[in-house]
Amino acid sequence: MAELFAGVFSLAFFAQVLRITVPYALAALGGTMSERSGVINIALEGKLLIGAFCTAVAAYYSGSALVGALAGVAGGVAIGGLYALCVIRFRADQIVSGVAINLLALGLTRYLLSLIFGSSSSSKETVGLAGHVLKTPLFWITLALVFAVFGVVKKTRFGLRLRAVGEHPEAADSVGVSVPFTRWIAVLSAGGLAGLGGAWLALSNNGFAAEMSGNRGYIALAAVIMGKWHPLWAAAACLLFGFADALGFELQASDIGVPKELASTLPYVLTMVALAGFIGRSRAPAAIGKPYDKG
Repeated sequence: MAELFAGVFSLAFFAQVLRITVPYALAALGGTMSERSGVINIALEGKLLIGAFCTAVAAYYSGSALVGALAGVAGGVAIGGLYALCVIRFRADQIVSGVAINLLALGLTRYLLSLIFGSSSSSKETVGLAGHVLKTPLFWITLALVFAVFGVVKKTRFGLRLRAVGEHPEAADSVGVSVPFTRWIAVLSAGGLAGLGGAWLALSNNGFAAEMSGNRGYIALAAVIMGKWHPLWAAAACLLFGFADALGFELQASDIGVPKELASTLPYVLTMVALAGFIGRSRAPAAIGKPYDKG
């Protein structure tokens, strides 16, 4: 037990929490923007996965982590565009479409892995993020993005339109705000942010592994709800989930007798507890999940 406490209160554990939190936070920031505009974003999981895959491919062939990260963002935007096409242009059911995007990402990445790398489980080793998490530029970019998204959503004219479209699209439309355009920007931004989260996953692991998103998109969505659709609070919730994940790893490595299978469920248990405690007290944007038909 003493060994466990020493591990939890170490600088290495703190660094591990931050490293785990980054992809959660990036996906949650994207989810916040999307859902503020009235579009549910269950597809965050697929966007993380596609972003990670595109990053690994680009990093492998270019030998550059920067090129890989940019490819991850582009991949996230592309899959976000497909999702936006379904739910904004064709007004398909947002939950069904989101699940379909996730399944598409799962199958497509396995197929392309086999096609490009000759394996359906993992890519060849690529360049990655070297050194301590606090010395990684992408970490500081993520931190900057937390405050940038907060500023955009809460302090800008676009943010006002974004919130108006998510609360009362008819009223927003009546004063000249384009509901479809605003939602497109929000969903594409969500794709780019989640794609960057996928880039972090691939670069942190020096390559891509099948299903490496590991349900992080769903946990990020829970963080959005727990954070009451506020960028800063959503990021703080992700930090809590990152702590739970890191604690699970510590429990698995300790000798206090906690089964590894049980320790690995800690983030998901925390997700359920958090949602049970917060979802009833959180008020979602009024128009969330409702396709807008100008008529």
